[in-house]
Amino acid sequence: MKKKATYFSTLVGVIMFFGLWQLMALIVHRPILPSPVIVVPLFLAGMTGDLGLHFLASAGRVLAAVVLATLFAAPLGLALGQMPKLDRIFGPLIAIIYPIPKIIFLPVIYVLMGISDFSKITLIAIIIFFQILVVVRDEASSLKKELILSVKSLGAGRRALFKYVYLPASIPAVLTALRISVGTAVAVLFIAEQSLTSYGLGYYIVVETYQVLLYPEMYTGIMGMGLLGVLLYFAIYSIELKVSKHMFVE
Repeated sequence: MKKKATYFSTLVGVIMFFGLWQLMALIVHRPILPSPVIVVPLFLAGMTGDLGLHFLASAGRVLAAVVLATLFAAPLGLALGQMPKLDRIFGPLIAIIYPIPKIIFLPVIYVLMGISDFSKITLIAIIIFFQILVVVRDEASSLKKELILSVKSLGAGRRALFKYVYLPASIPAVLTALRISVGTAVAVLFIAEQSLTSYGLGYYIVVETYQVLLYPEMYTGIMGMGLLGVLLYFAIYSIELKVSKHMFVE
């Protein structure tokens, strides 16, 4: 029921969004804000052409960043959550770095790693890394000691604890952190792609359309960036629902 309600509310939100867009286009009545009646057909046509290639480039960067961040952040978060001494050492450093807007490190990353896809992926991964790290650490540290001791009393070793206690507790936390950080990741991607690249939605929006006053085409790029964020959000949300359902059945 919750899933159906989400799909229905999404449809209602889309209808409201395009309705508001159309209303604003009529009020402004300037080329800077074209009607969705003009933009949507351009978007659909563009997704099978050049715009689609920009979309795939951006999607590849975000997905690579998600995988990279998860592989490093989830195990470290589990370790910090279950090892208070280790958390006391690194906790203050995480508390200082976590609230800093990571986009400010973009020039530093470019200098150290060069201007490449990997440097852009690294920047996005750093942002997602801290989101996952903090959430997983807090989730792991909140596990009841009685639960861990009861599993140990059954003869469970480190591998069994990881499989039956830590991993089931960390997966929902990782998915929640990813779902929360999707919007930030796409926003940073937009900034990172604005220059020094030849493909990506950020480059398409700023360089190929905005700077040459192709406003309808610019909005197709904005729609592509929005679609990327929505697809990532609901993909993670769907996995989260399946994991929750599986754990409930178990």
